Amino acid sequence: MVKLRLKRYGRKQRMTYRIVAIDVQSRREGKVTREFGFYNPRKEETQLDISAIIAFCESGAKLTETVRDIFRRENLKIT
Repeated sequence: MVKLRLKRYGRKQRMTYRIVAIDVQSRREGKVTREFGFYNPRKEETQLDISAIIAFCESGAKLTETVRDIFRRENLKIT
């Protein structure tokens, strides 16, 4: 099963996250299936590939709660 979740990038005080599709049994820094964008919590900046996200969700990918909250802030209606 594939989930859309966050992958950490950067140093301790300059942390950013990539929104990626990754197998459920992989760890957070494991092998990525596909990258969809990034999220910077310090600047509240987000960049998303919406068409690819919708395609992956329609093919059966699930969202983690954190990614779902980021999508809600961006006004995306993905379940």
